[in-house]
Amino acid sequence: MSDDHTHVQEFFTARAADWDARFPDDGPAYAAAVAALGLHQGDRVLDAGCGTGRALPPLRSAVGPSGVILGADLTPAMLEAAVRAGRDRDGRLLLADVAALPLRTESLDAVFAAGLIAHLPAPARNLRELARVVRPGGLLALFHPIGRAALAARQGRQITADDLRAEPNLRPLLAGSGWRMTSYVDEDARFLALAVREG
Repeated sequence: MSDDHTHVQEFFTARAADWDARFPDDGPAYAAAVAALGLHQGDRVLDAGCGTGRALPPLRSAVGPSGVILGADLTPAMLEAAVRAGRDRDGRLLLADVAALPLRTESLDAVFAAGLIAHLPAPARNLRELARVVRPGGLLALFHPIGRAALAARQGRQITADDLRAEPNLRPLLAGSGWRMTSYVDEDARFLALAVREG
């Protein structure tokens, strides 16, 4: 995908209004992925590519009222859907590109990213930008509510060897971008890779 984000915006704009209705049972998977991050009360977390904000309520529960939750997305229609769903009460929504976040260096404790990596135009550079805004020792969760094989089947395609989410590809990609992978799960019910920001 090129650095021109028009395709991504068009894809998600067309789907924003009924996005949550298409995937009504994902809530528990999001909550479990957020729990796996091991966040603390008062933590500062970015939901990168937040879409309709489905991760914001469990993130808010994890960090409590003193924590800071930011949801950043490139597509205005997805953020509008998040507001309609009331999820802006759980975090501040930003119209922003994860390739150039309007955030201070090392200002966050963690990044949660659901379904994001497949849409990154420059994955190594974009993951470095996520690393920039997280303090050393901070956390990253790359999540999808179903695993790679189940997603490929849903989309009528085969998994290929160059899939960024395959562990042999993702581990060195993260390592070259300032992250050390600590956990990798790819099963039908979820995909979740956890990483720590290297000092």
